[in-house]
Amino acid sequence: MAEKAGADEKDGVDQHVARWAAFWKDDPRFEPEIEGALVRMNDIATWARRADAVAFAGSDDFTLEDYKTLHALMVQPHPMEATPAQLADAVHVTRAAMTSRLDRLAESGLVTRTVDPADRRRVLVRPTPSGRAAWDKHIFEGMARDRQMLSALSHDELVQLNALLRKVTKSIE
Repeated sequence: MAEKAGADEKDGVDQHVARWAAFWKDDPRFEPEIEGALVRMNDIATWARRADAVAFAGSDDFTLEDYKTLHALMVQPHPMEATPAQLADAVHVTRAAMTSRLDRLAESGLVTRTVDPADRRRVLVRPTPSGRAAWDKHIFEGMARDRQMLSALSHDELVQLNALLRKVTKSIE
């Protein structure tokens, strides 16, 4: 576990905030604590995205896009079943891009596409057991990366952080 950092220890964001605080020293509209919090949250999210990209780099067999598509499929409101359009919306890609992704996943034996018996105009995408196993493997590897990233915090600190972030998200939802 990482050593606990004291409140007096500085990070790279402190330099960024200090530079802007000096620039706007006479302007009360600049709030250093808000700037610091937002830059740190953005940096943490960027680190997590990069760590995910690195984890999938160099693999042609199973890509980050494959994982994101399977993940969207697994967490749909109707678990493990979705239409291609629902998946495209969930991962924010075009329907044509989703078709390419699903072609790749179907060829790899990770998903099936079947005509919906209740509405023959709809296609239903479902994970195969191999698709579920690939998703399980990669989601738990991602959780391990996340755990490592947040290892500087104790369990109680994570609870406190979640409570504070929840307060913010509830105010902007």
